[in-house]
Amino acid sequence: MLIGIVGKPNAGKSTFFAAATLAPAKTAPYPFTTIKPNRGVAYVRIKCVCREFGVIDNPKNSKCIDGIRYVPVELLDVAGLVPGAWQGRGLGNKFLDDLRQADALIHVVDISGSTDFEGKSVEPGSHDPLEDVKFLENEIDMWFSQILKRNWDRIIRTVDVGKSGDIADILTQKFSGLSIERKHIVASMRILELSSKPSSWNEDDILKFASTLRKVSKPIIIAANKMDLPKAENNYNRLIKELKNYIIVPCFSEGELALRRAAEKELIRYLPGESEFEIINDKLLTEKQKAALKFIKEYLNKWGSTGIQETLNRTVFDALKAISVFPVEDPNRLTDHYGRILPDVFLVREGTTTREFAYKIHSELGDTFIHAVDVRTKQKLGEDHILKDRDVVKIIAAKGIKL
Repeated sequence: MLIGIVGKPNAGKSTFFAAATLAPAKTAPYPFTTIKPNRGVAYVRIKCVCREFGVIDNPKNSKCIDGIRYVPVELLDVAGLVPGAWQGRGLGNKFLDDLRQADALIHVVDISGSTDFEGKSVEPGSHDPLEDVKFLENEIDMWFSQILKRNWDRIIRTVDVGKSGDIADILTQKFSGLSIERKHIVASMRILELSSKPSSWNEDDILKFASTLRKVSKPIIIAANKMDLPKAENNYNRLIKELKNYIIVPCFSEGELALRRAAEKELIRYLPGESEFEIINDKLLTEKQKAALKFIKEYLNKWGSTGIQETLNRTVFDALKAISVFPVEDPNRLTDHYGRILPDVFLVREGTTTREFAYKIHSELGDTFIHAVDVRTKQKLGEDHILKDRDVVKIIAAKGIKL
């Protein structure tokens, strides 16, 4: 899964990215610090199945710490977006092009209102973060609508004379470069009750379709960043009232980054997503570090976490509707071909069937699929069986693919 980190300049995108991945990303208090996109690996937290089965696992594609499995996802931190980006303003064309393959977007918003639309510093509370939400969504909607309008007359003629499939097929091909599937097109048309005849669509229909397609195909989570600054809490409370259907998570990216780096240097014990940390030896800390950790601790006591891990988890499991599935080769010992216990866990979308899951593991495993076995119940699962979260399964295939 690829998750894009988006927002206006200087909202804290690169700090969020660095806090989530510990990958190097240039950060600075001025606009357009990020020019080239930063790529890195972050992790979502799930409850591992190892303790349920009473085993000590040997993770290969993830990490297990005290019964918590950290599963990798890819993050992409792109250049800041300013109004008019869809027309090429700022780094708009590059920003939008970088987002083509993203499955979901985390919109990092300066909830303190201390930066304007251009990312320039202003008095805290003087800029309305709600306007940031509106303008970014409008930019992506206009981007989608411009793609849709290209050769629109030819699309109308093609569909009307029945030369090349229906409108859903044609639009799927048109948006294929944006990782948009036919089901997204069909769902958007169904929601708006649009005719299958594009000749009946007016300008308003096109704009509504673009907006709906964006919501369906690239859901957006709002990371209400800079929650540690003045005016932030008031703005956050207002946003959750105004945007009732949005997922909005209060975030303190700088605090998370400080904790992650301190843990990396073994100054503290801290796991991402936890509500507390433990200082290992305060004699190793400077007075400045002690003061910073004290401030972060007070923040955690109030908000429960820095919000970074929660944002990642809610993006994957709430917005993208993913589930976790553990494949094994030996259902009795829960091992792969090499004897590793519960080595892998895969994130797949809700509704994934056993055969589709087999393809996720290996194309030949999908081609030669016979059936699967539920490790818990020992029941056979047919190719159309829909998997559930935290399922542990063995795939039976005609040829011996080693897991």
